[in-house]
Amino acid sequence: MLASRIESFVELGHQIKAAIDRKDGEYEGLSKNQINLLLQTKKAGFKNGWFTSEMVNKALNGIVLMLNEADLKEWTSKYSVQIEAVKEAKEVGVIMAGNIPAVGFHDLLSVLISGHKVVAKTSSVDEQLMPAIVDLLVEIDGSFEGKVEILDSPRAKYDAVIATGSDNSARYFEQYFGKYPNIIRKSRTSVAVLTGDETPKQLEALAHDLFAYYGLGCRNVSKFLLLKDFDITPLMNELSKHDKPLVENGKYHNNVDYNKSIYLINSNPFLDGGTFMLKEDNNLQSPISVTFFERFESMEEIESYIELNKESIQCVVSNKIKDAVDFGEAQKPKVWDYADKIDTINFLVSL
Repeated sequence: MLASRIESFVELGHQIKAAIDRKDGEYEGLSKNQINLLLQTKKAGFKNGWFTSEMVNKALNGIVLMLNEADLKEWTSKYSVQIEAVKEAKEVGVIMAGNIPAVGFHDLLSVLISGHKVVAKTSSVDEQLMPAIVDLLVEIDGSFEGKVEILDSPRAKYDAVIATGSDNSARYFEQYFGKYPNIIRKSRTSVAVLTGDETPKQLEALAHDLFAYYGLGCRNVSKFLLLKDFDITPLMNELSKHDKPLVENGKYHNNVDYNKSIYLINSNPFLDGGTFMLKEDNNLQSPISVTFFERFESMEEIESYIELNKESIQCVVSNKIKDAVDFGEAQKPKVWDYADKIDTINFLVSL
């Protein structure tokens, strides 16, 4: 059973890729549900101004990268015995975030690959993509028919719950779903450690870690941790070359104008990159269009900062920190890169 599920998800990746690689209107040879996925990507953009075609395609390509056979087999191998032992599917409520397109896909994949049923509540700003992906999956493998239920609003009873949201919504989730086995995720962000030893190519790649999805994802870098003598000018110059995704989005530019006005009115110093700002600040999470930075005396101080804030940091981008993510890879998670670093499969096979 596990092997057939993996095979079906690999095929799902192939069919998503085949669809999104087509030019507009070139639908010949695509299935009805592949065409529907393409149509829903456009509707998603109409519904949510952050979901431009470029960002939706980036998210779908991320799913495609995740759904490769080798990684899926490696990911599930640790739990293959427990997964095969699941005889009665549990109904797992999945409350999905909506900060980036189809961000709830990994939870859907985890629940289904574990042999359980997904009872999903999509975000109101990301209602189009997940049903289209599910329809394509069911077309590929009819055994998933009835294994996914998408709700208009959360219901009262589940066997278990996986909920993702802000710190405020997490308090609500804990009150509402605390009686069930649960994973409740809170707000997180990511940081980059810069020492001055980075190559131009690494700084170029870092732009993706900042600007993908307009900085809205928990894996987007919102703060630079700098050694005290780091020269920030080459970084500003490099980032300015790669801000193309930001240029034409009105919602993003509203944030630029607002934050720049606030800083100017309050005489808060900042570095102006035109479409983005860098600001020295002790806080970890920065507003949209702003990246904070903080200087440290030594790598030991930086490592202590990361340890102190580990519950709020999703990933670290660096060429100096152990287990850090490579530059440019923050928004390219592997299937085993769990949100909030909570092993979802371990949770699901323990139900």
